Amino acid sequence: MLKFTHFIPIATTLVALAFSAVLFRRYHERGGLHLLWFGIGTLCYAAGTITESITTLFGWHQAVFRAWYITGALLGGAPLAQGSVYLLLPRRTAHRLTVLLLMAVGFGAVAVMLTPLDASAVDPSRLSGKVIVWHWVRGISPFINLYAVTFLIGGAVLSAIRYRRRAETYHRYVGNVLIAAGAILPGIGGAFTRFGHVEVLYVTEFIGLGLIWCGYRLNTRGIAGIEGYPGNPDYPR
Repeated sequence: MLKFTHFIPIATTLVALAFSAVLFRRYHERGGLHLLWFGIGTLCYAAGTITESITTLFGWHQAVFRAWYITGALLGGAPLAQGSVYLLLPRRTAHRLTVLLLMAVGFGAVAVMLTPLDASAVDPSRLSGKVIVWHWVRGISPFINLYAVTFLIGGAVLSAIRYRRRAETYHRYVGNVLIAAGAILPGIGGAFTRFGHVEVLYVTEFIGLGLIWCGYRLNTRGIAGIEGYPGNPDYPR
């Protein structure tokens, strides 16, 4: 039976697509690999919620499920985190981490495409990793998510601490707090999916993305040349 929460991914998809358009436009105007990765991150966010929307409207399909797991579990926060990597770390280090991240995601994606699926565990109206027969595949995403937490949430927290020191940058402190909170929420929702409560993920994805966008707007508010989230006091103006 469909619930109101099953339709939330449709709204999340629309918001994510709009946000990605904003980020790609800013990248086109100003350049910066961090903006490119942020745009890719929100586009992956939209791709993940599109698969949730398709399942809600048209039912469960094997190909859609595999796409959901790759774009959601493996790419849900990693590209956004890579944007933070390029903003916070030396370029050479960021390049090396990009290679490692792509290798991990690539391996996980291949495993997701090859694993058998348990038809008896399928819920026609929602997506859940419980259908994966090779249980070790579900152990890949926590490592990628740990990477995302370290740089996406960690970068936002670090920037918030730095910006809190000065009154003129206090709005960016608030912005980074919102981004950190927004990045945490989908992870909490993802944990609930392991217990069958996928609707929690739908809600936290929507709220989390909204908080990230609000934080981005605060970080870029009225300051020429500042590229936005997560912000870095040492970033060249």
